[in-house]
Amino acid sequence: MSIFHRKSAHVQVVLGTQWGDEGKGKIVDLLSDQADVVARYQGGPNAGHTVEFGNDKFVLHQIPTGILRDRVQCYIGNGLVIHPESLLEEIQTLETKGVEVVRRLFISPNAHLILPHHRLIDRASEEAIFGDKIGTTGRGIGPAYADKANRTGVRIGDLFENPGWEQKVTQVVENKNRILETIYQTESVVPSKVIETLNLFRSKIETCIADIAWKLKEDIQNGKKIIIEGAQGTLLDIDFGTYPFVTSSNTTVGGLCTGLGIGPRSIGTILGVVKAYTTRVGNGPFPTELKGDLGERMRIVGGEFGATTGRPRRCGWFDAVVVRYAIQINGMDVLAMTKLDVLDQFKEIHICVGYRYNGKSMDHFPSCVNTLDRVEPVYETISGWMESIATVRRYRDLPRQAKQYLRRIEELARKPVKILSVGPKRESTILL
Repeated sequence: MSIFHRKSAHVQVVLGTQWGDEGKGKIVDLLSDQADVVARYQGGPNAGHTVEFGNDKFVLHQIPTGILRDRVQCYIGNGLVIHPESLLEEIQTLETKGVEVVRRLFISPNAHLILPHHRLIDRASEEAIFGDKIGTTGRGIGPAYADKANRTGVRIGDLFENPGWEQKVTQVVENKNRILETIYQTESVVPSKVIETLNLFRSKIETCIADIAWKLKEDIQNGKKIIIEGAQGTLLDIDFGTYPFVTSSNTTVGGLCTGLGIGPRSIGTILGVVKAYTTRVGNGPFPTELKGDLGERMRIVGGEFGATTGRPRRCGWFDAVVVRYAIQINGMDVLAMTKLDVLDQFKEIHICVGYRYNGKSMDHFPSCVNTLDRVEPVYETISGWMESIATVRRYRDLPRQAKQYLRRIEELARKPVKILSVGPKRESTILL
């Protein structure tokens, strides 16, 4: 299975088209069978990519999904923020299951660290917000990116290149303790314990540190096949998402240039992953959300609970306006649809084809989050197929109504669906 169809472009990108949780992990895992490198460029342990094969289920938070393919090298770019304890746990879990990690994992020294005070500040600041909460995962992502922008962060490279790194970390922690104690009136962090953890982290990943931008330049020159793996989804982008109910990084295609050091001319096919319906975790506007029994049924059937937090996801009908917006922002070429099988049990399936706002039709995604919160979705209804498609492996064997649903989504998105997932396992996939 391959999307490497352009001889002149070996860098292929897999991005989410909605609010994340579209099933990008499974799609990257499938495509990485033909790849040499899988690289990730943004986010942190607030992302969760779930992959199932055989009797094993893997939930990856910071390590690229390509790690599950023996021959693939995995890159963590400078655009990520790394939580040392979580990364060590992730490595240990994979190694316990027989996956070789350290020899195939390469980490940019310019990636920033998430330290204990970031998590404490994240949770305390969320509690202090007046009005609607953002719904942060509490993993310290936002505060770590804030320190990066404020030029006060600690980078992984500091642990290896700065002989005074322990003093720097102590000073940083003590400064943050003053904020925790005086502003949030909460617990503080013990600098010596942070240094102890970082020393353990340092010893484990020392051989993984590499100049990722340089490695990618050489990989591209040598014609290697590279997959860029996005985390979260387009509507969680800090610039183009439903701000402030977003993550703290650029989840869209532009983020990979700054998060890995790849020039835009090197990018080949951009594949958008779209769920057959829509979900989101956390607060913020969601035009097609189903809040009653129907939404709960969709959540249970789809197993819609966060891979990272376990929080129940909000569920709703497919929103073509959102997907067209993601295609526009990212310049997507093709789509991969996941979880079509979740709709097996619905007698009628609705597709949002546009919005109404103040009595007027709107077919584009509004730039203002307050407008989005007040739009009324305009639906088309398609009859459900009311039979299981979980074992279907050829497009021609799909029920007529399922084919009709796919064709209508392709028409609305104005892009072809090339991969169709009808279950969580690797083999539950149809090539269109």
